[in-house]
Amino acid sequence: MEETETLIIKLKDTDSAVRTDAAEQLGSSGNESAVEPLMKALNDDNPDVRFQASKSLAEIGKPAVEPLLNALKGEDGNTKRYATFALKNLGDEDVIEHLIEALSDDDWSVRKTCAKSLGEMGDDAAVEPLIEALKDEDWGVKLAVAKALGDLKDEQAIDPLKKARRAAKGDKEFKKVATKAIKKIG
Repeated sequence: MEETETLIIKLKDTDSAVRTDAAEQLGSSGNESAVEPLMKALNDDNPDVRFQASKSLAEIGKPAVEPLLNALKGEDGNTKRYATFALKNLGDEDVIEHLIEALSDDDWSVRKTCAKSLGEMGDDAAVEPLIEALKDEDWGVKLAVAKALGDLKDEQAIDPLKKARRAAKGDKEFKKVATKAIKKIG
């Protein structure tokens, strides 16, 4: 494995494949000094680089938590989405409350990513906030919320899912997802 300083320099290479590889190796290194450069890479032009940077930050673990939580409260949608992904992959229960807060972010794509992440993390603390998020004005967020509630398999979500399904007149896709979620729970 290359030295951390060399890999950090490669995160700025013009070739996205080189940047992606550098991000991957930085995660494997577990070196805390890679956190800040990887945080910057969450805003890379290339989605593969952003994705790998988020995976690598999760691999580094605890030293990345605080910068990721700060990014989640930031302004840039891309950075917030990839920070959410990294926080989910950390599997740290302490981040649940922050992801729940982000369910009310101004950016619909952040809300959607948070809903999905909360469902995948499987923490019961997310059930009630997700039920509330069924009222989101964005269709994609509502879809992600319904799926997440199905993943959490908490019976208190059945009635709100049925109500949201009834309210989704003519929306066959949402009705299908809500029905599937209800079946998963029941």
